[in-house]
Amino acid sequence: MSWSEWLEFNKENIAKVPQTSGVFRMHTAMKMMYIGNAQNLQKRLDETLAAPCTSDAKRFCYMETNEHEKIKNELLNDYRQKHDGKLPKCMES
Repeated sequence: MSWSEWLEFNKENIAKVPQTSGVFRMHTAMKMMYIGNAQNLQKRLDETLAAPCTSDAKRFCYMETNEHEKIKNELLNDYRQKHDGKLPKCMES
């Protein structure tokens, strides 16, 4: 399993993402803003283009995996450990 390269967050690049399950990360100004997972990466990323917070993302990367829920949780736990228990900007409640 490996991550894609970081891609500009736009419809053109999202259209190239496979319609398979996986996890994805989004950032703006090199600050992580969202870590997500989906059964259909392309569809979920397309939905985030219109979401109020994530529409500000500049770049994203993804990893195809059937263990997307588990890997997302591991990524979030790692993020919390490095950021005083906080979640990425667009995941705060």
